[in-house]
Amino acid sequence: ADHLVSHGHVAYFAGGCVRDRLLGIEPSDFDVVTDARPERIQELFRNAVGVGESFGVMLVRRGGQSVEVATFRSDGVYEDGRHPESVTFSDERSDAARRDFTINAIFEDPATGTLIDYFDGASDLKQRLLRAVGDPLERMREDHLRALRAVRFTARFDLEIDPSTALWTL
Repeated sequence: ADHLVSHGHVAYFAGGCVRDRLLGIEPSDFDVVTDARPERIQELFRNAVGVGESFGVMLVRRGGQSVEVATFRSDGVYEDGRHPESVTFSDERSDAARRDFTINAIFEDPATGTLIDYFDGASDLKQRLLRAVGDPLERMREDHLRALRAVRFTARFDLEIDPSTALWTL
């Protein structure tokens, strides 16, 4: 993330690594989101490998560790119940809005530790609550695996599912 920032880009930790740190769990991996496009990521990290370039996802090896670096995006229509038909590179708020649960939609500025939390995921973690980002029915229709993820997260992190989210996951 520092390398991206030093070259004029926004870069935040995202998703599970932020959630885990807030829960006091040592993250097993770190994902980074940025305003840099895949071609710019490739330019800045010569060893970057496209693992989903059409979705803006590159894998970067640094210090013996692989880091997924993804461009901020918003998703198009989900036709198959699993993957969006298209993505549009966008801004951090749109990227957070496309995520499954509020606890996975939190970004962290690695330089300052500041949380960027558009959907109150940190508050939900404190309350031990699993809540969908936006409309729960829409989130579950987009990607059917989200219902399984809800069950896994509630069991793994000892969370309660928000009633409006539970309606569409069980």
